[in-house]
Amino acid sequence: MEMIQILLVLLLLGSAEGRRVRGQRTQTRRTESPESFPLDFTAVEGNMESFMTQVKNLAQSLYPCSTQKLDQEMKLQFLRNSSVTCNDGSPAGYYIKESRGSRRWLMFLEGGWYCFSKHTCDSRYETMRRLMRTGILSSQPEENPHWFVPYCSSDVWSGSTAKTDQNDYAFMGSQIIQEVIKELVTKGLDGAKDLGLGSVQVRGLADSGWFLDNKQYRCTDCVDTISCAPTEAIKRGVRYWNSVVPERCSRAYNGEDWNCFFGYKVQPTLKRPVFVVQWLFDEAQLTVDNVHLTGQPVQEGQWRYIQNLGSELRNTLKNVPAMFAPACLSHEIITRSYWMDIHVKGTSLPRALQCWDRSLRHHANGSSVQAPPRGCPLHLIDSCPWPHCNPTCPTIRDQLTGQEMSVIQFLTHLGFDVQRMAQQQGMEPNKLLGMLSNGT
Repeated sequence: MEMIQILLVLLLLGSAEGRRVRGQRTQTRRTESPESFPLDFTAVEGNMESFMTQVKNLAQSLYPCSTQKLDQEMKLQFLRNSSVTCNDGSPAGYYIKESRGSRRWLMFLEGGWYCFSKHTCDSRYETMRRLMRTGILSSQPEENPHWFVPYCSSDVWSGSTAKTDQNDYAFMGSQIIQEVIKELVTKGLDGAKDLGLGSVQVRGLADSGWFLDNKQYRCTDCVDTISCAPTEAIKRGVRYWNSVVPERCSRAYNGEDWNCFFGYKVQPTLKRPVFVVQWLFDEAQLTVDNVHLTGQPVQEGQWRYIQNLGSELRNTLKNVPAMFAPACLSHEIITRSYWMDIHVKGTSLPRALQCWDRSLRHHANGSSVQAPPRGCPLHLIDSCPWPHCNPTCPTIRDQLTGQEMSVIQFLTHLGFDVQRMAQQQGMEPNKLLGMLSNGT
C-alpha cells in the first residue's frame, strides 16, 4: 500500500461558459451590463453535468486506480466553524465524494473573478449572486469530483474580513480554505498536523490563472471589474479584502502583496510543485486589457497587441518547470469537453500530467521536479506566434452565423495580413496559406 498521501489542489480562475456554443469557442461580445458579459461566470452552475464529467475525467487520467471505488453520493458539508462565511454571511461549505482505500485526494477550488469595492460588489450581487452565497451542485452524484469547494468569497480565495454592521460583505476566502483543510484532515488526510509536512505531498494545478500585470491596450477608468486594469483592481482588492498571501512572496515584494496575485511573480516563491495550464492568448486577459472581439475585424494595433501578449506570456513561462501552454484563443482547459484533444508538440495534456506525476512520485516532500523520463515532456509551450496556429485548438464558430470558421477565416477576421506575415516568416505567401489550410 502506498504510505504517502497526496493532495492535488486544482485552482480555476474565471469561467466564461456563457459566451460559447457548448463545447466550442465563439467570439466575445460586449453588452450593457459589465458584470454579466463578456465574463459570465456560470460554468459550474449552468453546465454542471459537463463540468463534473471533465473533472472526473481529469481524476481518472491522473489516478486511474483511485477512482474505481468512488462513493455514489456527493455530500454537502457546511463548515463546522460557522463564523467563516460567504460574502453575504451564509454558511460556507464544500462537497465531498470518497474513494474508499485511496490515499490520493483531488481538491477543486472553483473560480469566478472578484469584486473590489462596495459598488462592484453590489453589482456582482445583483448579477452573479450565486458566487457570493452557498451554492447547490448537480443532482447527478456520479458526475461530481472528489472534493469541490464552491467559490463564494469574491476575493480570489485570499480574504480574511468578516461581515459586520460596518462591512456589508464578508471576504473570507483564505479562511474557508483553512477550515476545509482542517476538516479534510479529520476525514483521513491525517498524516501531518500541517499540510505539506510529514507524509502529505501537496501539489497544485492552476488552470487559466496566469494573468499578466501588463499595460492595457486602451486605458480606462477603474469603474467596474471588467474594464479596470488587473493591477489596479488587485491593489484595491487587497485592501478591501484584507488579503492573506504566502509569506515568502510577501517578503520577496517587501509587503507589496498585490504582486503575489500574478502567477509569474508568486511561482518562484512557492515551495510545492505547481503544474501551470494556460492558453497563450487568454480571452479573459484580453477582456481586462480592453481588447474586445466584437465580431468586427480587429484594428492593426489590436492585432499587434494580441501577438505581443502571446510573446510576453511565453516569456514569463520559460522558467516554469511543468506547464502546458497551447497557442489558442480561449479560456480554461481542464473543464472543457475537448481538454484531452489539445496537443502541444505532439503531447496531450493528460499525458503531460502523467509525466509530471511520475517525475514527483519518489519525492516524499514534493518540493522539486525530477528530470522526466525519456519521451515524457513536462515543459510544453507552443512556439508559433499567433492565435490558433496550433491545429488542435478548439473549433471556432462565427458569432453571427454559428458556422465553423477555418483557421484562415479566423485569422482574416483578426486582421491577419498574409503578405506581411509571410515576409516575417521568410516564405512565399502561397506557401503560408497552404500551411494554414492544412492546419500546420
